[in-house]
Amino acid sequence: MIIIGERINATRFAIKNALEKRDAEAIKKEARAQADAGADYLDVNGGTRPEAELDNMGWLCEVVQAEVSLPLCLDSANPAVIEAGLRLHKNGQPMINSISMESGKHERILPLVKQYGARVVALCMDDGGIPKTAAERVEVVARADIYVDPLVMALSADITAGQVALGTLWGIKARWPEIGATCGLSNISFGLPNRRLLNRTFFAMLMAAGLDSAIIDPLDPQMMAAAKAGPALLGQDEYCMSYLKAYRAKRLEV
Repeated sequence: MIIIGERINATRFAIKNALEKRDAEAIKKEARAQADAGADYLDVNGGTRPEAELDNMGWLCEVVQAEVSLPLCLDSANPAVIEAGLRLHKNGQPMINSISMESGKHERILPLVKQYGARVVALCMDDGGIPKTAAERVEVVARADIYVDPLVMALSADITAGQVALGTLWGIKARWPEIGATCGLSNISFGLPNRRLLNRTFFAMLMAAGLDSAIIDPLDPQMMAAAKAGPALLGQDEYCMSYLKAYRAKRLEV
């Protein structure tokens, strides 16, 4: 299970404020806390304002990489912003979050994937927007052939959001068991109380459906404990060694 730390995102007020003030210490604190909690990648999103996003991405990459040695998940819909982050990336294999099958987007991102040897998250959407059903989303994947995101939407806006994301993931894994899958998991709980409970419960469901990675809050100890328990229960952690290592490190205390 690859954990992508979600906290350095300009949609969060604290991060937006830090970006606008160029508060490097606040960003470094977030980066260090997520790294210490066990994140494998750190998502970086500087989209406060379109005209500032390019400069924000460059600044974030420099600040975060000065503090931790984790690879970055470069989060933007703008190929120029993604390219700027890739040029500055230093630590391991970068990840691009994200591309879709929309005309004019994947054609600009895929050459960057090849040039920089990046991992890439592909959204299950095309020129028709976000497909409503699991079957339609799986058909988008048939044309993408890359690491995919089944698109987790807000349960508060659509009561079928969890079912559709799970159905999409089941369909992807049934047709292409070798393909990787990740998602912005906390989208599911947006607008609802006790978000961490919903996130953790849905995480377990997604792991059973074949999820390989998740963009989550690594500072949620119960979520991180689930990230160790899930693979063990699914037979993906030989001799439960990763689970036992986390136990000895007191990372399973929930």
